[in-house]
Amino acid sequence: MKESKRLRPVDLARLVGVSAQQVRNYEDAGVLPPADRTESGYRVFAPVHREALLTYRALSKGYGTTGAARIMQTVHAGDVPGALALIDAAHAALHAERTTLEAAREALETLTEQEPAELPRGGLRVGEVAALIGVRTSALRVWEAADLVVPERERGTGYRLYRPVDVRDARLVHTLRRSHHPIDRIRPVLEGLRREGSTEALRAAVAARGDMLTARTRAMLRGAGRLHDYLDCRDSLGAAGTTTGPTADGSAGGPRRRQTEPI
Repeated sequence: MKESKRLRPVDLARLVGVSAQQVRNYEDAGVLPPADRTESGYRVFAPVHREALLTYRALSKGYGTTGAARIMQTVHAGDVPGALALIDAAHAALHAERTTLEAAREALETLTEQEPAELPRGGLRVGEVAALIGVRTSALRVWEAADLVVPERERGTGYRLYRPVDVRDARLVHTLRRSHHPIDRIRPVLEGLRREGSTEALRAAVAARGDMLTARTRAMLRGAGRLHDYLDCRDSLGAAGTTTGPTADGSAGGPRRRQTEPI
């Protein structure tokens, strides 16, 4: 890539539909590499800055503006491994969301296949629920301590009384624990079921969330691909790739005190 073409802030601004001042802010924040200055203090951008700006915008669609800014700032600080670690962490977090979503789907299938239990009018006690779903009473107490299944207490005696919704939740927890889902992944499933109010509503919410995760994954892949190309661009330019070369006054390029400059 030739670095001879000079670009003004407004040239970069028009490229992505932001203000010239926003482009200056990006450089000040480290989202763009340092720009050179003329003797009169004007910023002088180059094609490498255009590639950085397009990379940031592509990353923003998948990693969010804050995440994209951190990635670009880390690159421009000279810590490429650190920037790639941020990419890895974002993908790991997305994988965790997918795991929780799969747990919700599995739980919904369990609810669909199981017949609702006929419960006494006053509810069931802990030993009866344990026998009904095939677990120890100690397991129910552990789930209660984790706020997964919280039964009411009988007046006077203080005995636990499990309502139909509590039995449903206990069944879900048992099913997901047998599939080795950790408690912190089960809690969002139960919260979603309680929030949506029905399995049908939760099923629709899970499907919509799945579509959103798919779209975000594709956006992250596009952003990561753009970052890969940008890193290649910087490598091809060598150490000078972070600036446009010497300034008009002969000094090396690098961060400078912010000045007021015209468009």
